[in-house]
Amino acid sequence: MSNSPYPINLDLAGRRTLVVGGGSVAARKVRGLLAAGAYVTVVAPDAIDEIADDHRVRWHQRPYRRGEVAFYRLAVSATGDPAVDGQVYWDAEAADVWLNSADDPEHCSFTLPAVTARDDLQVTVSTNGRSPAVAAWLRRTIDAAIGPEHGTVVALASEVRAELRSATGTSESTGWEEALDEALVDLIRAGDLDAARGRLRAAVGLTGATQ
Repeated sequence: MSNSPYPINLDLAGRRTLVVGGGSVAARKVRGLLAAGAYVTVVAPDAIDEIADDHRVRWHQRPYRRGEVAFYRLAVSATGDPAVDGQVYWDAEAADVWLNSADDPEHCSFTLPAVTARDDLQVTVSTNGRSPAVAAWLRRTIDAAIGPEHGTVVALASEVRAELRSATGTSESTGWEEALDEALVDLIRAGDLDAARGRLRAAVGLTGATQ
């Protein structure tokens, strides 16, 4: 029986990350790393304009050098060249650097899920690298079910959670399950945020005027 991966969200803000490769797949990986606030270095003899013209990316216009992945916290290999990608993998293993090798789950120490994002809300789908196409299909299904109103639910719940912790010393309450339902979402869709906030507060036992 194989081990199950350990799902995790990494804080990459200000972290040094490496992308080996300069094509469209590498550009997609760079896009995600930049969105996470990472410092991104690309190593590739050639790079498409999305990489080459982005001032946020440090591009070394040359082939990958053996062992250089060790200077980064996390790396992605996306050259499409098995020899290069294999070298990056072995170097990353030797240096204990987390590596994603595009379309090559056997040479990954982490895989990337398909993501649906609405503000602070993220819903991810993973097939453990076995079928990115299936993960993307399921993500599209989720996209159709989750809208911006669900991001607003997160914002309101966070606000009420902070108030509850301040009032009681804990954010735990059996009322959360009762409050988080389609009726709450309908209030947000109708633009009645005060009523939605009041519904959450009442459910978790907060009384009096909304703060």
